[in-house]
Amino acid sequence: MIDAIRQRLNDAGYDDLPTPFRMAGVEFQFTGALRGRHGRALDLVLLVDTTAGSFGDSEGARVRARVQALSRALDVTASRYVLTVVLAGATLPGDVEALADTARVLHVDTLPIDQAGSPNFDRLEDSIRVLLPLSIPQPAADEQDGTAQDQLEEALKNVVDGATIKTIMDAAEHGDEAVTEAIASLIDAALVTNGEEEKKA
Repeated sequence: MIDAIRQRLNDAGYDDLPTPFRMAGVEFQFTGALRGRHGRALDLVLLVDTTAGSFGDSEGARVRARVQALSRALDVTASRYVLTVVLAGATLPGDVEALADTARVLHVDTLPIDQAGSPNFDRLEDSIRVLLPLSIPQPAADEQDGTAQDQLEEALKNVVDGATIKTIMDAAEHGDEAVTEAIASLIDAALVTNGEEEKKA
């Protein structure tokens, strides 16, 4: 199951980090670690295999201690990483809920296997959807109003120019943080342009 999660995150634009990795001079070992790209460049995702139990992953207290230590190391280095822990497999015994104080926690239960022996990826996507790019549903064949993206573009058409709409829609494919950054860049560029025009006047 860890391999399925890792592959899905790789497909969504996350890169594997070598493990163990060092932060603030301290070495951290997890079953897997990934870092996002582009609009999700500040996402740091830890994979914890609660079934295999490697590195003490089947013991809630040990997992919590390692995650809290990493969180402190990120604070020491003034890192802006957003920490997410994906627990894959059985629910951990102990006070694992305390992890939510230092990281976003997602749980992927055992994935059902189909007749061909492949995992049910729909169940997987439901569990880690917050880490995946925004996907805009396509309309059914009998729908006449266009996709949600078409409707949004139509609504924006009378408010902002085409280049701005394209920038926002392109960023939407990489998640909400990418949209926020794109809009902030557009505002900064507009302020610079206005400032230069005022100086000329």
